[in-house]
Amino acid sequence: MKVLITGFDPFGGEKINPAWEAVRALPDKIEDIEVVKLQIPTVFKKSAKKLFENIDTVKPDVVICVGQAGGRYEFTVERVAINVDDGRIPDNDGYQPVDSPVFEDGENAYFSTLPIKAIVEEVKKAGIPSAVSNTAGTYVCNHIMYSLLYYLTKNNLDIRGGFVHVPFIPEQVLDKRNMPYMELSRITKALEVTIKTIRNYKKDITVSGGKEF
Repeated sequence: MKVLITGFDPFGGEKINPAWEAVRALPDKIEDIEVVKLQIPTVFKKSAKKLFENIDTVKPDVVICVGQAGGRYEFTVERVAINVDDGRIPDNDGYQPVDSPVFEDGENAYFSTLPIKAIVEEVKKAGIPSAVSNTAGTYVCNHIMYSLLYYLTKNNLDIRGGFVHVPFIPEQVLDKRNMPYMELSRITKALEVTIKTIRNYKKDITVSGGKEF
């Protein structure tokens, strides 16, 4: 199995992005799985363009996109991406869309094709807090998840894809009181577990993952 895994560059005034740092720390080989790592820009259109180009070049079996979700406690596996770009802040190119579709001809939403609940359970077994998330937001993280699933669907590609959000790492919260964080090594470990779980589970498990909000 070949996995293409992406992480964003820093944004929003941060000097580091734990998504990319954790992706970069992954080995190139996890057991029998080839891991191809890619940094993408925190920019609405450019991120998708770079992702599409690398899907065509790498020809992976699985694509996992990873993003930072400051304020979350857990390693969160996203269930769904919606067809809305609505930037709370400008992206790294200064672009700030408001209530714009990601793709005019896309569905209202696309669901992850990864075994999201199996991933959460296996990550928790590894001693790392994890949960299903039912919103990827409306910033570049949702944009790239939606774009990925749109591209796979429109091109009838037999590739599984989805998105995970990771918390801040300790050095990001030195000046942020009462802000949750997770050690970088644990995030990288959670990504390793995620990759192995995708290989081991062709079909997701049936367990509760619902939330009130």
